Parts: sequence; structure tokens; C-alpha cells
Amino acid sequence: MPMYILRRLGYAILILLGVSFITYLLLYMIPADPARQLAGRSATAETVANIRAQLGLDLPFYQQYFNYLTNLLQGDLGRSYIQRTEVSTLIMSRIRPTMELMAWGISFELIIGVSLGMLAALKRNTAIDRFLMALSFVGVSSPHFIASMLFLYLFAVNLDWFPLGGYGEFQHVLLPALTLGLLGSGWYSRMVRSSMIEVLQQDYIRTARAKGLTRARVLFRHVLPNAIIPVIPMIGIDIGIFIGGLVVVESVFGWPGLGQLAWQAIQRVDIPVIVGVTMVSAVAIVIANLIADLLVPLADPRIALDKS
Repeated sequence: MPMYILRRLGYAILILLGVSFITYLLLYMIPADPARQLAGRSATAETVANIRAQLGLDLPFYQQYFNYLTNLLQGDLGRSYIQRTEVSTLIMSRIRPTMELMAWGISFELIIGVSLGMLAALKRNTAIDRFLMALSFVGVSSPHFIASMLFLYLFAVNLDWFPLGGYGEFQHVLLPALTLGLLGSGWYSRMVRSSMIEVLQQDYIRTARAKGLTRARVLFRHVLPNAIIPVIPMIGIDIGIFIGGLVVVESVFGWPGLGQLAWQAIQRVDIPVIVGVTMVSAVAIVIANLIADLLVPLADPRIALDKS
């Protein structure tokens, strides 16, 4: 176990280095000029050059990236070009709303996905099964922006069931979390359906039925705990996809989280904020995957960690 964790931590460091390098390289290559954005359209070339020098944007790529890594190792994520505030301060002020929305969104994903997957497995090869699987395919295929705008217009504007935006109360988080949950539940429903069909065919399930156990007890005591095991590592993988959806959903619903911060930074070419949010997201994904990998053997002792 310790060697496995150390090896995974080594892989995590390499992944984070790769993410930082690719992100910084892509931002370096884009045609937009942050110095020009700050100086304004009427600024002279000399003014723009001075701003570029002050920000260190006139340095070659390798030197900019090396300076960023040096500061990062000291816990310095840089300073926002636009807001003139430390990136770490901006991120810390937005983490709580994002974590709150993520927790509710993933909870709705699991509740909806596992429920629909169970129903589809129990009604295998029926019209209900085909309808639910088609519905899950539509959900995971729907663009977050269009679905968010549609749900906002339908449930907040037309039906007035939810507020148009805001933060601080449960009613504010409900609609964006349901949007994320509905769009992402299809992955879980398809996985739970496949896993549950396989478990239902196992000998120990037939033995449990032969002993006269009720259908509900067989389902919730023997089938579901074993069918849910493949879902655990999916949660770690899903966080990466989830964070991508947060950028759009938070912007549409006006949720004051990291996604909205990233969207605003992209529009303004605020490179330190973009890289900072990307790195925090990458760290969250790596940690979530590591935790998921460690939880699987605990849920099923038959699965052993690779100790080689």
C-alpha cells in the first residue's frame, strides 16, 4: 500500500507538471495580448511595451514558465492582471461556492443515475429499458450551455419554480445542481445497468433467492452493493468532466464559483487566473482519482492494489 501511494503521487506530480506546461504554452501561443487589453485601444506602442515588460510578457517562453514554476513551488500563483489581486486570494474566495455546487451536483448525478440504472437493469430489454438508455444518451450528449439556458428559461422564467440566480440559500443551488445532475447522470445509469445485469446472473444471487429472501432484500443487500463498486472510480474521473461543466453552468446561473472566475478570466485574457484555476482543478482531479482508487479495494476486498 505505501509503495502504491508513493508511485501514484509520483505520477500525480508528472501529470500536474504536464498540465501546467500545456496550459502555459497554449496561453503563450494565443494571438491575444494581455498588455494591449490592459493599456486600452488608444494606448501607444511604447505604453503597451512598458506594460508587457512590467508583466514579464516580453521574456521568452521558457523563462516565463520557469519563473512561474519557481513561484508556484513557493505557493505563489501570481497576481491577476485585471483585478490586481493575488490569484490565491481570488481562488480561495470562490472555492466554497464551487465545492457546494459540486457536492450537490454529484449527489444528484448519483441519485438519478443509480436509480435509473437499477430500473433499466430490472426491466432489461423492455421499452422502459430502451427509453431510459436513450434518455441517458441524450443527457450526456447535451451541451451544458444550451441545457442550462433551457432549464433557466423553463423553470425559472416561465414556471417561476426557482430564482433566476443568486447565492446563499438552498433554492439558489437547486436548479444549477439539478442541471449538472441530470446532464451527468447518464454515465452512471449506463454503468449501473451493465454492472447490475452482470451481478444478477451470479450464483450467489440465485442462492439468495433460493433461500427465500424477499426481492427487495436480495436487491439492496446483495445486488446493489456489488453493482455499485464500478461507480466509485467513475466519480474520480467524473470530477474532471464536472469541472468543465461548472465553467458554463456557473456563468449561466451567475454562481460565484471557480467556473465563473475562469470564464471571466478567459474573456479578459487574465493569464495568471486562468493558469491558477486550471492547476487547482487538476489537483482536485488527481486527488479525487487517488481517493477513488484507494476506496475500491476497501469496498470489495477481492480487489487488491497492485503492489509491484
